[in-house]
Amino acid sequence: MSTEPEPTEKTEPGTRGAAPEPGPEGTGEAPGRATDDVAANAGGGEAEAARATGGQGDSANASARDSVAESGDAGTGGSAGAGEGADGASAGDGGTGAAGGEAGEGVSDGPVGGEEPEADAGGGGDLAGVDADGAGKAQLSESEAELAAQRLERERIARRKAEKQQPLESGAKLSGKAADLLAAVRAVESGAKPVAAVFSEPEPPRRPAQEPVRPRPVAAQATGAGVGVAGTVGGPAPETVEAVQRVLTEGGAPTALASQVAAVLGEGADEELRADPWQLLRVTGVRPEQADGFARELLGAECAPDDERRGRAVTVWLLEQAALAGHTALEMPALTAALAQRGVPDADAAVQSTIAEAEALVFQDALDPAAPEPAEDDEEGAERPVRILVGLERYALAEESLADGLARLINSVPKEDGSAEDWERAAASAKGSAAELIRAVAAGGLVLHTGGQASLTEPAALLTAARGLGLRAWAATHSPLGRDRFSTLLQAERPSDPGSDGAAHEQPRTDSPAGTRRVATVAGLLSGAEGPGRDGDGAFDLDLLIVLDAPQLDVETAALLVESLPDGARLVLGGDPAVLWSAGPGRVFADLLATRICPQVASRRPDPGPLGELVSGIGIGELNQVEAPGKEVVIVPVRDAGEAVHRTVQLVADSVPRALGVPAEETQVITPGHGGAAGTRALNAALKERLNPGPGRFGGFDPGDRVAYSPAPGRTLPGRVVGADADGLHLTCAGEAVVVPKERVEQSVRHGWALTAHQAVGGRWPAVVAVLPGDATQALSRPWVYTAFGRADRHLSVVQGAEQALPRAVAEIPAKPRTTRLPVLLRTQTPTPG
Repeated sequence: MSTEPEPTEKTEPGTRGAAPEPGPEGTGEAPGRATDDVAANAGGGEAEAARATGGQGDSANASARDSVAESGDAGTGGSAGAGEGADGASAGDGGTGAAGGEAGEGVSDGPVGGEEPEADAGGGGDLAGVDADGAGKAQLSESEAELAAQRLERERIARRKAEKQQPLESGAKLSGKAADLLAAVRAVESGAKPVAAVFSEPEPPRRPAQEPVRPRPVAAQATGAGVGVAGTVGGPAPETVEAVQRVLTEGGAPTALASQVAAVLGEGADEELRADPWQLLRVTGVRPEQADGFARELLGAECAPDDERRGRAVTVWLLEQAALAGHTALEMPALTAALAQRGVPDADAAVQSTIAEAEALVFQDALDPAAPEPAEDDEEGAERPVRILVGLERYALAEESLADGLARLINSVPKEDGSAEDWERAAASAKGSAAELIRAVAAGGLVLHTGGQASLTEPAALLTAARGLGLRAWAATHSPLGRDRFSTLLQAERPSDPGSDGAAHEQPRTDSPAGTRRVATVAGLLSGAEGPGRDGDGAFDLDLLIVLDAPQLDVETAALLVESLPDGARLVLGGDPAVLWSAGPGRVFADLLATRICPQVASRRPDPGPLGELVSGIGIGELNQVEAPGKEVVIVPVRDAGEAVHRTVQLVADSVPRALGVPAEETQVITPGHGGAAGTRALNAALKERLNPGPGRFGGFDPGDRVAYSPAPGRTLPGRVVGADADGLHLTCAGEAVVVPKERVEQSVRHGWALTAHQAVGGRWPAVVAVLPGDATQALSRPWVYTAFGRADRHLSVVQGAEQALPRAVAEIPAKPRTTRLPVLLRTQTPTPG
């Protein structure tokens, strides 16, 4: 690798630095080191260690801000068997969390590290003195509107599941009053090891099945999917909030939680909270020990560790933490072990009570789905091996709905658009793996496509060929950056639009070139703000959907997508299986690859150049030294976090622009987490002081600030601050105007010169500075390094303070498993190929 382009010292550009340090045995040499500043920081995924259901990655903050903001990375830790977690789906500062991160350990012995969550969001002031003249009306934010639309569709799915008539062998929920589950919990807690005891539970009643019913169309005006502030909704009634405040004051809890409690518990929240103080755990950021203190103040001598109400509340809380770590369910031993660590005397009884009250579902999944059911005359005790799982209803319904929809795609005959000869001619005109992909799509309703950045030319060729055959074909990406990048690639692949195939069904956006190129974001497609819209039956008005960045699909988003496909449509899920998994629960793409229930096409197009060589090696566990004559890869060693911050600012502001001609606004800093001496908070503060100094008069922001806006958990939109007024903070994100109401700025907007890897996934920048401070080594894993380094298009600088932890992570720390039920559900509903 090359040295840094523009050294601060009197070293000529091109001077080779110190000899590379050898990596661990079998991993090749570590990247060479440079003597000055041009180093790219290493990607931000899982920062501070999570203490509860963890995984590596940023955990969700204990503050309200973190629960709604962008994905954060949690740390290693974990309770309740939490394996690899998401980045916490929060813009809040990661730290002591159960929110899970990229590759968290399973159930850990306890806290591994991390910091206490912080509530500040880079400036706590009100927006430019804006007063609350809209006191009686709450503006409907983009995230609230999107979540409301998705909640409506989830309710339709739930109603369909409740009316099924044919049994599902994989298990079912017990009868009882369904709990009103909180939509996003981002609390951060410590973990526990699983015990060997197996919970014995009678097989639950089975849920009947019926034909899938797709969601009805939702008007864009109703969903608020458009840009800016759309419509108004009423929040909790003021009298309800005041009543809750009185109860909170009586129990010694902050009255600032009143609005959240009222929103979660609804009308009569004060009475419900007084009757069951542990309901406070439903509020984002509240931990069991805090709820225990609240309960002691309210209940006095009646408060006891073995209270049945406490056992149920802590059980649901642990399942929520596991979901933040990426699991859709937990095995019974892991759950009972975590309950025991939380001071629940009879963990088995607590789980049984939670299931009996329908606050959680229990499943018995066969360990070997191919094994035959025991015959009725078999000897007593001859049972089929099963594992007992417990999960929350929302994720169970999402996984079952997803399995139903995928089975429908696989088992149905695709709509006949174009003859077999036409498809073959299109394939013959393509090359290599692109031809294989076109042939696979011609023959089946569901196809998987894997590959790196270079492989995107293959779905582009497929989309062009499909449109040429008259199909209403669309592509969807995880982020606006990915959408715009694929649009450019598609334009190069197809310089002119071949006719008006399906143009009558298209609803192009005049403010975005993607509208005329049939490329949307997944969120925009679901909300109706982008894409073809929906037909009268509620299905997408298309024949072929190509979803790029498929590893970023969580089970709920994937279920909504699949449920929205019309009969006879084709679905292609494509992406790089080596990147970080989704911020939300599940591992949809990895589960589908493992079950092998549909055709899979692996691209044979390698990523070019030194960067492609470096990232490809990381993907197979090797951190190799690569030749970088054009300074494509540079390593800058640092001694501590303070030097890492100094070097990073120097690289972004001076060295990279001077030596490589890449301006600071096109250089992205990626670091393992939000907290710490070299986390996103510290780096963004230093970069703002250098690149756009100002007083932060708009809620901590100034015009021109580079920001990361999170309209919904797990989504990050890069943007810039334009200004602020009575409506809120004005941003521009991917060329679109966005208004963030002032009450949501602290929760959903943070500075964006530095991101975590989960926030950066789906995007690429001309230059990336990857920062690897020594205090974040526990957050490193192969998927994290692969994702962070792979965000660089032309140049990667690695500010290296992790020393041998970097090659060790690449060689020895793969993605940690997540507990999901999708493989079992798919195997019971689809035939095994061959």
